[in-house]
Parts: sequence; structure tokens; C-alpha cells
Amino acid sequence: MIVQLNPPIPMMSPKGEGMALFLTDYGCEHNHIWTIAINDTGELWSFQNPHVRMLKNITMERLV
Repeated sequence: MIVQLNPPIPMMSPKGEGMALFLTDYGCEHNHIWTIAINDTGELWSFQNPHVRMLKNITMERLV
């Protein structure tokens, strides 16, 4: 299953900060796959769930 994120979610990836556009779920035996547009380069990369983190959001009290 592929879900288009609307609105996109700001995330940190191994390639830098970007906006998560899609989330792919292959089922319970697999990690989720995040498709992220990297801010600095405009490249699209896909990363497994353990390799990405949401960015800080003071309004939502997400401080780390």
C-alpha cells in the first residue's frame, strides 16, 4: 500500500532534511518506506523507517 502524505511531513534523512511525500507499507514483516524530497538537492530518495526522523516542531511540542 502506498499513501500520499497530504500535507507532506518535514523529516531528517541520511541525505539531509526534506519533505516526506509518500509512505509505502509492504506489510507486517517489513519496515515502512518513506519517499522524501531532499531540500538541498531536490532529489527523491526512499528510506526505511529506522533511518528517518521527524524534525523538531515546537508548536507540536516535539523538541527532539
